[in-house]
Amino acid sequence: MSLTNASPEEAARAAKISSRRLATLPNAARNAALEAVHDALSEARETILAANAKDLELAKQSAANGDLSSSILKRLDLGRKGKYDDMLKGIRDVQGLEDPVGRVDLRTELDDGLVLQRQSCPIGVLLIIFEARPEVIVNIASLAIKSANAAILKGGKESIESFKAISTVISKALEKTDVPNASIQLVTTRDAVDPLLELSQYVDLVIPRGSNELVRYCQRKAHMPVMGHADGLCSIYIHSDADKSMTSNVIVDSKCDYPAACNSLETLLVHEDVLESILPEVASALIAQGVTLRCDNQSRSVLSKHLSQDQTSHIQDAADADYDTEFLDLTLAIRTINSTPQNKADAVDAAIDHINTHGSHHTDGILTSSQEVADRFYNAVDSACKFWNCSTRFCDGMRFGFGTEVGISTNKVHARGPVGLEGLMIHEYRLSGNGQGAAMYGSGGRQFKHKKLPL
Repeated sequence: MSLTNASPEEAARAAKISSRRLATLPNAARNAALEAVHDALSEARETILAANAKDLELAKQSAANGDLSSSILKRLDLGRKGKYDDMLKGIRDVQGLEDPVGRVDLRTELDDGLVLQRQSCPIGVLLIIFEARPEVIVNIASLAIKSANAAILKGGKESIESFKAISTVISKALEKTDVPNASIQLVTTRDAVDPLLELSQYVDLVIPRGSNELVRYCQRKAHMPVMGHADGLCSIYIHSDADKSMTSNVIVDSKCDYPAACNSLETLLVHEDVLESILPEVASALIAQGVTLRCDNQSRSVLSKHLSQDQTSHIQDAADADYDTEFLDLTLAIRTINSTPQNKADAVDAAIDHINTHGSHHTDGILTSSQEVADRFYNAVDSACKFWNCSTRFCDGMRFGFGTEVGISTNKVHARGPVGLEGLMIHEYRLSGNGQGAAMYGSGGRQFKHKKLPL
């Protein structure tokens, strides 16, 4: 990895050249580079955390002045709850995954001695633009090396000391390996972003990680495909037959485990039949964690009867805009879902309609005891990840067994949901023959066999 001062075009051209070299390296060479990066970052822990502490101090001042959101501040802390160890573990996890390059998923004998093969290959050059999270550098560098993609990274100014320290360590580690140093580059100047977004002859894919403003900006400006998500407006629907014993735990974990994350719960939909039986317990558990509840009239009326005066001080009237808001904080919008007495399925459809209308197609869940209802939800909700009776916080590359992730995609392309190694691969076709020409086939000529072959 190099902390480049080159022009955007020079950096992109160097990345493209390096990507071609990287694509020829065997898995063993790429794994050896990951081993070197892991060991170097492990040894440099104190240096990197000291740099991160400088970023945190400045960020706290900016947050106090109202110039930085609390969610970005939380994402910046590399020492929070073992995050550094998780970062190192992510390298090991990626290293231990099967080689994603050259996987064959189709073989067809077009004719005698003419065999078609489809196999996985790297995308080429990735441009990753991110805010706050310094561990993103390590996550993406690891996935890029393992998947044989080159990567250009642009971090936010709020984490500049952290990513300078991390990039220096990674750069020195890669110097001792077969991975070209220019295959992983970090640019530090903001004015490099717009030119890089125009260099489609070198950059193959943009992955923005940060605010919806950042993502939408990249979507408007980029001359190449953009993969990612603008918002993480996640919802859970509590159906009329939800298991009360599990509901509070799932909801509290979804909202409170890490409120600043894009997979945290933002809207709770509650069937009218469980307003009295389940919602008060859920609300009490959330309020105990410091959550403010923004309720519609039905849910607020019920909670005002069941909660103490102190607890009801955490309840506010919901505005329409709250159901379209990614709070990224200890605030949760609650809406009642009504059904007709003749058809309880109406409520499921109403919940699905709310999610598809107001959600961000990221991660949404349902709590129900019915397989049929869960399947209806699975099939109709238009989201990358759909969960039944479990927390939205499971939407994560590491938790899915991907080692780590470059981000979450809500795009309807080859990669959707947490994007790990497979999401950084595309496929190519290889055709092997012995002198055949296309003119040999057709009317009056040879006929194709199109025989499927074992992989």
